[in-house]
Amino acid sequence: MSEVTLVTGATGFVGSHVARQLAERGERVRALARPGSRRDLLAGVTVEFFSGDLRDRESIEQACHGATRVYHVAADYRLWAADPREIYESNVTGTRHLLDAARHAGVERFVYTSTVATIAVPRPGGLPDERTSVSLGEMIGHYKRSKLQAEQEAMKAAERGLPVVIVNPTTPVGPGDAKPTPTGRILLDFLRGRMPAYVDTGLNLVAVEDVAKGHLLAAERGKVGERYILGNRNMTLKEILDVLARITGRPAPRLRLPHAVAYAAGLAEEWRARVTGREPRIPLEGVRMSRHKMFVDCSRAVRELGFAPEPVEAALGRAVAWYRENGYATRGAASGVAA
Repeated sequence: MSEVTLVTGATGFVGSHVARQLAERGERVRALARPGSRRDLLAGVTVEFFSGDLRDRESIEQACHGATRVYHVAADYRLWAADPREIYESNVTGTRHLLDAARHAGVERFVYTSTVATIAVPRPGGLPDERTSVSLGEMIGHYKRSKLQAEQEAMKAAERGLPVVIVNPTTPVGPGDAKPTPTGRILLDFLRGRMPAYVDTGLNLVAVEDVAKGHLLAAERGKVGERYILGNRNMTLKEILDVLARITGRPAPRLRLPHAVAYAAGLAEEWRARVTGREPRIPLEGVRMSRHKMFVDCSRAVRELGFAPEPVEAALGRAVAWYRENGYATRGAASGVAA
């Protein structure tokens, strides 16, 4: 029987691209998926679906049985939750379960998908990179705090002998952002003409296909216990919107909104969410994050992994085309501010 590669989060944005690329190079891919989860992003991809949940230790152990490699891409990526404990249960406890199961199964390589948020904190001098040390108190919101704690669990597992390599994607863009992510919502608000203003912030963008390639490179060439930022280009939000304007022919917003106004809007949305239980259109945590630019130095992955990302303009173009082809661009949405 051929070796098995387990991918968690394979039905999601980044994970589906990882699973697709693994299958395309001939690997036997096992995709861990919760019952009832969408599977259309893996249409046409040869994968073995395994029903399970990161919060269910028994299903995790069964999924790891016989696997030689694990790509742990799954995460609860929400900037707001009615019950924040759900985020920690999936991102921290679930990661701990998977690391333990992988060790017992004798997995030969474990790639953990963290986030650039555990690195991109304001520092004097040069840009943050993989050597940047952060504290839990510097993490804004439950998602970032949970991902830092999960990354620490991965580091501990590596110290105990599990061959773990950590990748820290920046902001992936491209086809398949179906939920969508907070960045995908910015693209959709732009496409729907629902973005009257923007705030002064910045992100590092990278094609989602390149992020998937970076996972495979990390498995082959990454050093155990080390982190690798998978990113490409540092861009202000205004620069991103100007690129979208050139791609779509739509005008980019010209009004720059003060952070204080965006924060007030976030507070109002937070209050509404607590009353209704519905996710806010402008998450307060997202507004707080936007106060500093998430710029980083991505050169280590280029040097050590051979990571060679393509221009982000092409990735933004594919994202726009995918949203249009799948009917997202014409769906109604509440107006919002890009933060």
